[in-house]
Amino acid sequence: MLKEKRWSKEIEKEIYEEWKDKEVYRFKKSDKPVYSIDTPPPYVNTPVHVGQATTYVLMDMFARFRRMIGYNVLFPLGLDRNGLPIEMAAEQRFNIKLNEVSREEFIKKCNIVLEESSLASAESFLRLGIGFNSSKIGTGIGEVYLTDSPDYRALTQETFIDLWNKGLIYQDERINNYCPGCRTTIADAEIEYEDLLTTFNDIIFKVKETGEEIIIGTTRPELVCTCGMVIFNPEDERYKHLDGKTAITPIFNKEVPIRAHPMAEMEKGTGLVMMCSAGDTSDIRFFREMNLQPTIAINADGTMNEHAGFLKGLKVAEAREKMVQKLREENLFVRQKKIMHRTPICERSKDAIEFIAMPEFYLKQVEFKDEMKELADQMSFFALESKQILVNWIDSVSIDWPISRRRYYATEIPLWYCKNCSEVILPPKGRYYQPWREKPPIKRCPKCGANEFKGEERVFDTWFDSSITPLYILKYSSDNKFFEKNSPCSLRPQGKEIVRTWLYYTVLKDYLLTGKCIFKDVWINFHIVDEEGHKMSKSRGNVIDPRDILDKLGAEPFRLWCAIEGNLAKTDFRCSLERIEGAGKTITKLWNVARFISMFPKADGKFELTALDKWIMQEVNELIKIARKGYEEYNFHTPAILIKHFIWETFASHYLELVKNRAYNGEKNFSKAEQNGALYALHYCLEVILRLLAPVIPLMTYRIYKELYNKDVHFSEFPKVEREFEVSFSTNEISELNSQIWKAKKERGMSLKGEIKEAELLEKFKEIEKDLAEAHGIKKVKFGDRLKLIF
Repeated sequence: MLKEKRWSKEIEKEIYEEWKDKEVYRFKKSDKPVYSIDTPPPYVNTPVHVGQATTYVLMDMFARFRRMIGYNVLFPLGLDRNGLPIEMAAEQRFNIKLNEVSREEFIKKCNIVLEESSLASAESFLRLGIGFNSSKIGTGIGEVYLTDSPDYRALTQETFIDLWNKGLIYQDERINNYCPGCRTTIADAEIEYEDLLTTFNDIIFKVKETGEEIIIGTTRPELVCTCGMVIFNPEDERYKHLDGKTAITPIFNKEVPIRAHPMAEMEKGTGLVMMCSAGDTSDIRFFREMNLQPTIAINADGTMNEHAGFLKGLKVAEAREKMVQKLREENLFVRQKKIMHRTPICERSKDAIEFIAMPEFYLKQVEFKDEMKELADQMSFFALESKQILVNWIDSVSIDWPISRRRYYATEIPLWYCKNCSEVILPPKGRYYQPWREKPPIKRCPKCGANEFKGEERVFDTWFDSSITPLYILKYSSDNKFFEKNSPCSLRPQGKEIVRTWLYYTVLKDYLLTGKCIFKDVWINFHIVDEEGHKMSKSRGNVIDPRDILDKLGAEPFRLWCAIEGNLAKTDFRCSLERIEGAGKTITKLWNVARFISMFPKADGKFELTALDKWIMQEVNELIKIARKGYEEYNFHTPAILIKHFIWETFASHYLELVKNRAYNGEKNFSKAEQNGALYALHYCLEVILRLLAPVIPLMTYRIYKELYNKDVHFSEFPKVEREFEVSFSTNEISELNSQIWKAKKERGMSLKGEIKEAELLEKFKEIEKDLAEAHGIKKVKFGDRLKLIF
């Protein structure tokens, strides 16, 4: 019998500490097929939030199910220690900016931050009952990996070397998205848009040929100096007479052509648009389309440069104010109004994006858009609707991927340059290089023979690093036999907000390296919102810390909530402590059911199943079928809902009430074989339910299964339907019969154990007459066409 009267969160710790100490889920090579999960590595310097906790718990369910159906599960934990979040934490911790100290010193600061960062995320995952392959950091298959380890960074550099040798990487100076806060180029995928309050300014240009004044509205008057053309919509009758003429810009008196172009919107502003070199992304596309030479007026530090004339040295916002002031003084300013403007901002620092020209390395992607769509078709998406997020992003790609960044704490680009002839020196693969601090692996330049070199100082975009995770866990390059046998990776699980970055870049880059699709399945999780459907944020005060949940309720109620709430047909998961506590009631119910059944031994000797036993076992059979199909499609929601309903509304409320007299058999009204039939069915149902729920609530199912059946449920086979049963009544019919009898007793003020002198039951219940009579205290049973009770 189960020792504890009730399940508690204190029991959980004994179990997950045992799993950790014994490395129960350590990956070992075997003849079993490998099921690999490319887990998203969380940043180590931030606590796990409820969205991550939910995602990782669901991933653990996938892993546990696959293990039970015969796979050797590769489920490693990676910890992300690279890139801007670490640098920004160091800047905040030491109140410094990256450009204020030496590179060596700044990297030391980053390392201090990382050392101070506890492995809180790994601890939270352990408490959540997540069975990663290992909790030890290393380079073996399935061990915890760090994205700033020499081993990991060496693979990132190796992929660069391979792509360089394939002719897929090139350097070019072109206008790029630039974040003044992060002080680096960023890719389109790293931009968010936010409606910000700004001013719309109507200013006066002149037409050279006629002297006519024309009014143009702009939110960026400080960029008048970069204007390359004035446009109007081809359908706009007001301005057709200007087509082909020349506009003279205010203050700077620069001559620019006036042309008709569909990019201009007749209803917006005055209908005339000043096209600047780099005011926003549409300006950049326009200049490329029209083959115009851009003029860049903003420096990397966010100040205006020599092209801005009298605005030189001012910050952008200051330059905007001074330009408006100058326009007013020259009587070239008409009016100003406040508007909400859709503004591109950096997804990390939240600074408004500027557009400046800088030399960067690019990975070719535009020419592979058709191939990327084919790869999207090759992957199975769960839910299918999530695929469109990727396809839409592929359609939007218009420039190659800028992969270089001007930061410090990231993987260095492995190149050197000859100081004499500028020859590019590409090292051999095989180790981690830091060109900014070490010499190249050659003595003399192969082109000119010189012996002085300059190391590349730029680093890779964090997504260039992150896009190797499936290659790394499958031992690409380091164990080619293992990689070839087990590629593609079985599953990429992730959030929808990084489809355009992590998923897209991984599929692209790994295809360019291997010529194949790197994933079989893609599972996209949605946002966690509060009870009212609002996004969780500190400002709203609606954030739920998973550590608080674990401290108060333990892991199992949270895990069951994840499964019950995890309906991929919806867009978001609604989270509240009340909902999680509600799931906890089912945990308690299952424990009580298991404790009741644990009072009885398993059937010993011959047993005879009654129609009642066959009915409940067939109900369990149906759950097996539904759970197997659902779990295979990453749908734990539907099975969890049905199993929960079965436990409460079918098994506990009806079968246990009807069968317990036969299980006890205190009055010896049943034969030993009939009693054994009850014991067999009770343990069969419990054992199957425990195995069905093992992926969902692994801690409690482990404890019950171990104590009652002396086996580890997680290494037991997932249930199969061994035998089908047919009975003459349905679950609804037996439930309705019991409810009617209990209601009749209650109306008469009787206890549920009160006697019924005579009952006329439907003919279909004849085969469970004895169980019904014992359960309801019926002294005489007859059969007819409707229910009649005589008290």
